[in-house]
Amino acid sequence: MKIDLTDTTSSKINKALVQGRRAIGTPAVGMVLTLVIVTDEENAYDSLKAANDASREHPSRTLVVIKRVSRSPRDRTKSRLDAEVRVGAEAGTGETVILRLYGEVVNHAQSVVLPLLLPDAPTVVWWPVDAPLDPANDPLGSLAQRRVTDTYAAEQPVHELEARAASYSPGDTDLSWTRITPWRSMLAAALDQVTTDVTSVEVEGEEFNPSCELLAMWLADRLDVPVKRTLSAGPGLTGVRLDSTQGPIVLDRADGTLATLSIQGQPDRAVALKRRETSELIAEELRRLDPDDTYAAALRFGVDRLGEPAAQTTVPAEPAPAEAVSRPAPAKKAAVKKTTAKKAPAKKAPAKKAATK
Repeated sequence: MKIDLTDTTSSKINKALVQGRRAIGTPAVGMVLTLVIVTDEENAYDSLKAANDASREHPSRTLVVIKRVSRSPRDRTKSRLDAEVRVGAEAGTGETVILRLYGEVVNHAQSVVLPLLLPDAPTVVWWPVDAPLDPANDPLGSLAQRRVTDTYAAEQPVHELEARAASYSPGDTDLSWTRITPWRSMLAAALDQVTTDVTSVEVEGEEFNPSCELLAMWLADRLDVPVKRTLSAGPGLTGVRLDSTQGPIVLDRADGTLATLSIQGQPDRAVALKRRETSELIAEELRRLDPDDTYAAALRFGVDRLGEPAAQTTVPAEPAPAEAVSRPAPAKKAAVKKTTAKKAPAKKAPAKKAATK
C-alpha cells in the first residue's frame, strides 16, 4: 500500500503509517530498528532495494532522505516536505517512508527524521554516496548508534579513508570493510591450520580500491610484518600471499567468484569467495550495533601510508631493497639512522681529548 503526501509534516506522516497498518490488517509490526538512508534521487532506487532485501533478516522502518536542491534562487527559499509512505508488500517486512526535502528544510533534515524514529529501538544511518567527512558529528549521524559509509563510491577512495580515520568515532563502519569479511575469515582459518611465523605479506588488487587497502592495513596491524601492495586488473581483491617460515600461504581469486587456497604441504582447495551484493553487506552490518574495534585499529594503522601513490607500491622490474617495498613503519627506520648518526661524534670526542693531554 502506498500513500502520497505533498507539502506535509512529520505528524501527518506518522498518522499515515498508522492508517496504512490498519488498512492492511497489521496494527502491530515487530520492527527491530530504524534504518535512515541519506542519498540522492539517482541512487535512491538501488539503495532502497538493498534495504528491502536486508529487511527480510532485520525487519525495520526505513526512512529514505532525499535532499532536492532547487536551481531557481526563488525556490530555494520555499521549504517543502513531500513523503511517500509504503506498508505491506511494498515495503518488504517493515515500513518505508521516502522523504523529499526542498528549500530551507534541506538543512534541517534531522528535525524531520527525529519524530519518525521507532521508540526504544536502535537507529542506523547509511550514506550510499557522498557521506560527510565526520559522520558522528553530522546532524543525522548524531541520531544513530551505527553509521555506515561506503568509500568505494567516493571519487578519491584512498583520501576518503584518510578522512574516516581522522574523524573515527565508535559506531562508524564502512562497506569497504564489510566486503573483506570473507577474506579475513579465510586467512585467519588458514593460519590456524599451520604452526608457522609469517615474515611478509603481499596484497594484490585493483588500484585505488579501499577494500584492498583496508585488508593490507589489517594484516600489517595483526601480524606486525612488512606488507606490500601490488596492482592487478581486478575485479576487486585478487590475491593475498603470506610468506612464512614453513612456505607460502596463497589465497588467489582471479575471476571474482572462486578462489584457490594453497598451503605448503597440503593440496590446493577451492573456496567460494564471490563478490557480494549491497543487500548482503547491509544485512551483515545490521547484525551487530556495537563498535567495531578491529576496523578502528586497521583504519588508524595505515593513515600515514595512505597518501603514497599506488605506483610506488607495485612490484618493480628489478629487485628492490627491503625498505623500498616494505610498507610498515618507514619513520621508525629513519629515526634509528638519525640517532646513531648523533651518537657517533660523541664517542669520538673523548679520544681527541686524550690525545691532547
